[in-house]
Amino acid sequence: MFCFQCEQTKRNGVLACVTAPGTCGKTATTSQLQDLLLHAVAGICQWTTPARAAGVTDPAASAFVVRAVFSTLTNVNFSDDRIVELIRRAAVVRDRVRAACPPSAVPGAALDGPAVWRPAADTAGLLRQAGEVALNADEAVVGPDVVGLRALVLYGVKGVCAYAYHAHTLGREDPEVFAGVESALAYLAGGPTDVDELLGRALDVGRLTLDVLGLLDAANTGRFGIPSPRLARTSPVAGKAILVSGHDLGDLEAVLERTRGLGLNVYTHGELLPAHGYPQLAAHPHLVGNYGGAWQDQRREFAAFPGAIVMTSNCLIRPRENYRDRIFTLGPVGWPGVRHLDGSDLSPAIDAALAAPGFTADAPETSVLVGFGADAVLGVAGAVVDAVRSGAIRHFFLVGGCDGAKVGRNYYTEFAERAPRDTVLLTLGCGKYRFNHLDFGEVAGIPRLLDIGQCNDSHSAIRIASALADAFGCGVNDLPLTLVISWFEQKAVAVLLGLLALGLRNISLGPTLPAFLTPRLLDVLVERFGIHGIGDVEQDLHDALSRTS
Repeated sequence: MFCFQCEQTKRNGVLACVTAPGTCGKTATTSQLQDLLLHAVAGICQWTTPARAAGVTDPAASAFVVRAVFSTLTNVNFSDDRIVELIRRAAVVRDRVRAACPPSAVPGAALDGPAVWRPAADTAGLLRQAGEVALNADEAVVGPDVVGLRALVLYGVKGVCAYAYHAHTLGREDPEVFAGVESALAYLAGGPTDVDELLGRALDVGRLTLDVLGLLDAANTGRFGIPSPRLARTSPVAGKAILVSGHDLGDLEAVLERTRGLGLNVYTHGELLPAHGYPQLAAHPHLVGNYGGAWQDQRREFAAFPGAIVMTSNCLIRPRENYRDRIFTLGPVGWPGVRHLDGSDLSPAIDAALAAPGFTADAPETSVLVGFGADAVLGVAGAVVDAVRSGAIRHFFLVGGCDGAKVGRNYYTEFAERAPRDTVLLTLGCGKYRFNHLDFGEVAGIPRLLDIGQCNDSHSAIRIASALADAFGCGVNDLPLTLVISWFEQKAVAVLLGLLALGLRNISLGPTLPAFLTPRLLDVLVERFGIHGIGDVEQDLHDALSRTS
């Protein structure tokens, strides 16, 4: 196997997971099948892209592409059987879109290029094919920079597909987003080698990220209301319990609706903490709080949780045996031997929750403040602007992104703790669990720590920065604002490309830089965007405050 798509890539002299299992627990078979699925999906896109240009679209095929690509993200689907089923469905979808493609639009390259693959009748046959195909050609042939840029484009597209899937499950889709995804995958299937062109494509994916984040924001707020500041309880309540983790607000809503009146308390976990800020979700009285922290601690936290666990969308890691019989997956998530739920039938998880002991007593109450989406922050923008002009607020730090287990992530805790008292901390993503339990107090009458939401809520952060720039009559890069981003997987790659597409400079990225970025590519990013890795906390704070003082 060869995989270097996430931050936990093994480094022992090799910048990739090349021995099985990978750090995430992915086997060589799973890795190969995921590669073949991506190849098959790219083959579909070699037909949908010219067909779309000729005015022929297939929304069902586009939705399939998004879901299939999402299933290859880090910590999403480890079930070989379900990946094989997606590969076989891809053959059906490809044949359908090929048949519908107007003769004048038939892509010649797709007739004898990588889109032609053989839908084997057995898994072993599929694995033989997996060794014959790849979106990234041999590094010895095209060079490491080309391979790295192809990976940057592909992983950005994976992130876009994740966000598009979330929006699609809530009934929102944009044909232009589908078209952008399919165009990028068809482009990669053609084996591009031009470095400048690949860099341009990466920024195109960034612009696509901005579009899909706006789409997802509209989907979330349209369905669940506009978030507002609320306290989310973080200590257990006596009673039977069910825990919902991952990112999918729609799945959380389904659990809340299905458990209404059953005497079950529902808890969020991980990236679902921000759900407590949405009025339509918070209105459920049995949504009693948040349990635990970020995804990498789930094996310990799930083992201690005395109820059922429902895993949505992504961030699943290998379940321990002591809770395997009470964890369930929904949507694209999967693990061998873990029961997968049809979204319309949640009864196995509910039955498991009712059979489990639950919490025997209330714990001393603790809570965190959530719900500072763009509308909430911009509602006090006038006071914020006045505080900046008077000197009461000196600087804004966006300290957020993905959390992870790799050494070095305590940097973000120390950074938040040492940020001067006249600065404001914005945060989003599960990286906030490094410090959101701390008391940062207030500045100029507003909390110093403002939780914007999930990584899925990056659109809110962009809206806030843009509105402040407008208020001060300057560009975003001229604001007293520093982005201190922790990355882990492909959603974060997409967001980073979106920020670069906006022209943002001087982003701090850590705890380590992506393995697929070669020294030459890093030089380009430094020269064009000022992107840099994290270093010493005190020095980085000094540099950030000096840069915009």
